[in-house]
Amino acid sequence: MPVDVEPYEHDAIRLGSMLVTLVEPNKGHEVSYNRWYERDHFYSGCMIGQWTLAGGRFVATRDCKDRRAAVVGENEITGDPRRGSYLAIYAVQDGKYKEWVRWAGAQVMWLHENGRMFAEREHVHTQMYKFRWGVFRDDDGVPAELALDRRYPGLVAVYGDATDDDPGTFEQWLRDDFLPSKQAGSPIAMTLHSTPRPLQQGPSDVPRNEGAENKFLHLHFLEDDPVATWDAHFATLAKEIEAGGLGRVEFASPFRATVFGTDTYTDQLW
Repeated sequence: MPVDVEPYEHDAIRLGSMLVTLVEPNKGHEVSYNRWYERDHFYSGCMIGQWTLAGGRFVATRDCKDRRAAVVGENEITGDPRRGSYLAIYAVQDGKYKEWVRWAGAQVMWLHENGRMFAEREHVHTQMYKFRWGVFRDDDGVPAELALDRRYPGLVAVYGDATDDDPGTFEQWLRDDFLPSKQAGSPIAMTLHSTPRPLQQGPSDVPRNEGAENKFLHLHFLEDDPVATWDAHFATLAKEIEAGGLGRVEFASPFRATVFGTDTYTDQLW
């Protein structure tokens, strides 16, 4: 039994923004993409930057993609809902968004100029997000700042928008009613709610998905395999949100945590 069981409360380290990037390697280049990203770009493109708190990588294997939910036709996130295998997330210190974006834009251009990029891949969705709030299953659980370092086995990413004239009404319903009910007695340890921020600069191969007040991203961090969790907790999520009459889900997908230092899952993408 630990001697000190008092919760540690300090606001010096706070999650402010996240870079979220969903990428599809070209077929036949899965292993080389995975090694380039993990052994170079994960660090040189983001982690070495000042004010980066943490980073994580996740992968949608074919059984994850089989469970994806998306709006009928081409959705705004991925077009073809089966596109997008690798998800990377980077946490940035609150109040340092402008400094971090300036550094990241200059750094990625430097990497391009010095032959440190990887041509055989396609950006599906790359966006900066402002972290707004989180819903936590446990009273004294893992804080948002440690979500990526906790190394959960997987997550479910949900992109959507508010359809009500007042997005705040939708957010209140999510925060106070819907999400706590989804988490109760489930492997969902936390849900982080974020909204888009505009990318200010960067290479031309990164699509510009500019910020919009009614858009949102939910990252549900799971204590169990995301595919095993999906049917019981996420299969009807889009219908449940739409039935609330305040918003809709545009795209939702389970992702497994990658296994750093290995090529695990590279042969299971399609």
